[in-house]
Amino acid sequence: MKTTKRESKTTGIAATGAKRISRIILLLTALLLAVPTAHAQCTAMNEAFQSGEKVGYDLYFNKSFIWVKVGYASLATTSTTFDNRAAYRMDMLSVSSKAVDIFFKMRDTLTCYVSQELEPLYFRKGAEEGKRYTIDEAWFNYTDGVSHIKQRRTWPRGERAVEEMEYSDSRCIFDMLSILAQARSYDPTHYTVGQRILFPMATGRRVEEQTLIYRGKQNIDANDGITYRCLVFSFVEYDKKGKEKEVITFFVSDDKNHLPIRLDLYLNFGAAKAFLKNVTGMRHPMTAMVKE
Repeated sequence: MKTTKRESKTTGIAATGAKRISRIILLLTALLLAVPTAHAQCTAMNEAFQSGEKVGYDLYFNKSFIWVKVGYASLATTSTTFDNRAAYRMDMLSVSSKAVDIFFKMRDTLTCYVSQELEPLYFRKGAEEGKRYTIDEAWFNYTDGVSHIKQRRTWPRGERAVEEMEYSDSRCIFDMLSILAQARSYDPTHYTVGQRILFPMATGRRVEEQTLIYRGKQNIDANDGITYRCLVFSFVEYDKKGKEKEVITFFVSDDKNHLPIRLDLYLNFGAAKAFLKNVTGMRHPMTAMVKE
């Protein structure tokens, strides 16, 4: 394992909520299922999605028991090419509403390319959050049974110098969107309640170990007027003393699509939720529907 790095806040409730919502919507299914740890065999068979799928979410923030809609997020998948290879392109957009823009403007645009075998190739995130604007990029390659990633953060408005880092691991390394593409195809039927799932993920400036806990199943209402049978997962973090803190609860459709239906976010200054609003172009029928 090798790490090298070259160094080359609107604050408050709105800023914290919007930044956390942006990050979590990116993770989505990324934290759904365990990722295989075969040495640099970072490919998988696509069993879940197809070109033309589009998903939309409503974003809400809570403070003092009042829920307010703060924006929306969308995810679209298309067939394309990258470096002369057949590939899928995934585009994620998170946008705050005009009412929220007065306090905190959020325009996050993410793009990733994966091969048709779902191998990560390239990732880019352009994030406008308040007065702060950054661009994160990641390039992936695989040699001698090892995954390599090069990441770069740039500050187009000149606030800081460019930051770059490189990282290598015998396990597969994913970004927040490419892991989504792979995880949706895995079968979760072998999981047991309380099982912990660990994997590395590129976050723009570093590679971090992530922890997910499977909680079981639950019926969840979405903003499309439908109730879905869902798999429930918790994304947790640990403090310096090793104490566990729940950060997000994921409710994912219990069918072949594995679509995130609802996300509950636990923030320092309140709470936030993301609800499925609409979806088109799914590869499989939505058999997780309980009632309409």
